[in-house]
Amino acid sequence: PCVLQRAVMVRKKLTAREGRGWLSGTLFCTHFRVAFVPQDGPKADDNADPVLLGDHDVALASIEKVVVVGPNRTKLVSPNSSLKFTPEELVLYCRDLRVICFLFDRLTPDAQVLEITYTIAKTYQPPKPGSVLSFQNAALGSVEMKQFLSNRRRDTHMNWFESVSDWEQELERCGATSWRVSSVNDRFEMSCSLPRFIVVPQKVLDTELKKSFAHFNEGRIPRWCWRHPRGSDLLRMASFQNNIYHEKDDIRNLEMILFGCQSSLCVVVELGEELPSPADIQLAHGRLRALCLGDISTSVSVPDDKWLSTLESTRWLDYTRSCLKKASEVACLLRGGHLTVALQEADDRDMSCVVSSLVQVMCDPHCRTQHGFQGLVQKEWVMSGHRFYSRINYHRDNDKEEAPVFLLFLDCVWQLLSQYPSRFQLTDDFLLALHDSIHLPLFSSFLANCQRERCKRSQNLGQSYTPVNGWRDLLHPDSSSDPSDPPLPPVWDWALQYSQHRRDRFTQPIPPIPPLQPLLNGNLNTNPDSHRLADTIPGSVFLLSRGTFSCPANLLPWRSSSSSGVYKKSHRRAASSENVPGLERLLKAWALTEFPHGLTSMSGPQGPLDPYEPLLPILMGPCMGLWRECYLRGALHAQAFSHPISANHPHPVERLAREVQQLKDKLAQVSSGTDPHQPSKIAEPRRTDTNLNQNTNNGTFLFPAQRPQSAVTPRVTPLPTSSNHQTSRGPPPASAPPFRPGHKDNGGGNKHTFLFGHSSVTEARPDQRYYPAPNNAKLPKSNGSSIPS
Repeated sequence: PCVLQRAVMVRKKLTAREGRGWLSGTLFCTHFRVAFVPQDGPKADDNADPVLLGDHDVALASIEKVVVVGPNRTKLVSPNSSLKFTPEELVLYCRDLRVICFLFDRLTPDAQVLEITYTIAKTYQPPKPGSVLSFQNAALGSVEMKQFLSNRRRDTHMNWFESVSDWEQELERCGATSWRVSSVNDRFEMSCSLPRFIVVPQKVLDTELKKSFAHFNEGRIPRWCWRHPRGSDLLRMASFQNNIYHEKDDIRNLEMILFGCQSSLCVVVELGEELPSPADIQLAHGRLRALCLGDISTSVSVPDDKWLSTLESTRWLDYTRSCLKKASEVACLLRGGHLTVALQEADDRDMSCVVSSLVQVMCDPHCRTQHGFQGLVQKEWVMSGHRFYSRINYHRDNDKEEAPVFLLFLDCVWQLLSQYPSRFQLTDDFLLALHDSIHLPLFSSFLANCQRERCKRSQNLGQSYTPVNGWRDLLHPDSSSDPSDPPLPPVWDWALQYSQHRRDRFTQPIPPIPPLQPLLNGNLNTNPDSHRLADTIPGSVFLLSRGTFSCPANLLPWRSSSSSGVYKKSHRRAASSENVPGLERLLKAWALTEFPHGLTSMSGPQGPLDPYEPLLPILMGPCMGLWRECYLRGALHAQAFSHPISANHPHPVERLAREVQQLKDKLAQVSSGTDPHQPSKIAEPRRTDTNLNQNTNNGTFLFPAQRPQSAVTPRVTPLPTSSNHQTSRGPPPASAPPFRPGHKDNGGGNKHTFLFGHSSVTEARPDQRYYPAPNNAKLPKSNGSSIPS
């Protein structure tokens, strides 16, 4: 792409995952990205495949705001801003909660510093909704990239759920022989938001199935999602249309679809009452961003003693807990066998995606692998019609619809991963990459609200019907897409974004998963409660809401209709509440998760764990952690630059540690009989990023300095220096730590506290699982910096 501006002799601050420290190189700004090229990095290979982003690049569409730091001041830079000072540091706040920091050298020409700052500020923010297309053209519109993407082969190891064979492969994997793939919605006539192919019971014909769509909101009828090895089926559906007259044949078809291959029991799980709405999720995520990321262009900060209470008031962890709780209840029901569980939501496009996906992650080991998880997202989110385009709000033109529902799901998966790390092949690096990718308007997976919109975008085809020609594809002259638009790749093509080194960290080795061997005609479960449920009245329907079961008369509209005498004729009698205790006993396993020993209760002396036992999370406060690698990865940078102190000035904590070391040396000289006034050579401690939390006004330090190894003889750990360390625009370093003009050191007047534990703690105790301290020993090394040994 065309380079708009560049700046030489720039240092980038490396994150903990990048090895910490500073990396010297050249900063570029193009129409698509802000690229940083290390000066000691490998040379570009002309024969290598093109990539969208390098390891040190950030897309312009990901940038939320630009802040510059100068002598004793900070300023938020807008497209129309004018700077009256030359910036020393450039801080890019990203929509994915990253904070990218660049430090300009004194030798960097002032003109380059100003020009690249203005260029980034004018380019990153789309002036109008249509500029997203120009961003896509800048990234994918070149002839080389179009040809490369058109010849790109899809990953054959994952299921894309785009054809009949893909769905049949999933049915065979789950052993769901009583279900079939229907193409009744092949032209999206029955439902615009459902996929082309849906899974329905074998005994329901397509001609009968067409009559059922009108009885549900948006035509989203009950359809199969997954089958438990013990014989239970998971379904999804929208709410009923109560103003529809129910014919005799319609009632029979609806009952057959709802019960599937089960003839005795169906549990409808209402999701609207207990789970948050999209508006609630959006409000909670906005508060979480403001708390974790902060803003260095303002002086507003949350005091230490109110940080945790403020985190609780965001309600984000509460919403995560409620989703996991509901998914655990459904998993326990499916584990019982001999029933159908139908998830019901008003429009069946938000929280049903969350719960159905979490249930399969808890119960199916295949969904905890990278390819299995990618297929799960394809099936339950991309193909099932989650409103990615509206919920992400790429154009920033529909704030009422914006809600990060998918990010809430990723947080729930991370909670399970943190409690069961050995049961997942995918890692938090993979979840973090997926979290960051959703903020890039480049992938076909997220740039549509349903499969119908995605097909129109990729093919630019409409359909018309005439009695002579039948259905024909027709080009819409008023279509917003154009044949010359660049092809949009799927998000699962990770090689376009990440290097092989980064992709290798997406997975971890796990024991081989035993093949799924479901009992096709029967049930593997020997639970007496389940057999008792199998003897229930055929056609019994119960409602699970707020953790309790009930059988309201109006649960199924056609059964409560006064004009429907068909129901009384076709069913001997209504469902009785006598079966409710048996259902409640199926949730006994869920009660174990209220105690810390619930995690180990399933692995007793019986032997190895059943791989298909649900992973029931512990939902107590200390066990529900904050996704620190995601939400707090920019907080350290924000605090490090929250006050314009030059990078060459030691932090106050460093100065105190240096004074302590000098006093120790003097005491050692006195005890050894040497002259205490004789000057001793004291090694200059090297600087590390663990002490870059520069805030001289009641600063909160999320990550502390290294803890002394001994309480009796504290020692200062040598701090690393970058091999590419250069002189900054601040005053040169001195042997004694100088004070910056305008900032006075009042000794104890500057209050600095550490919010989380010391970095020497490697294993958090059960009562400290909220925010474990970072483990520096596992951080990857980078060529541009060194790590303390």
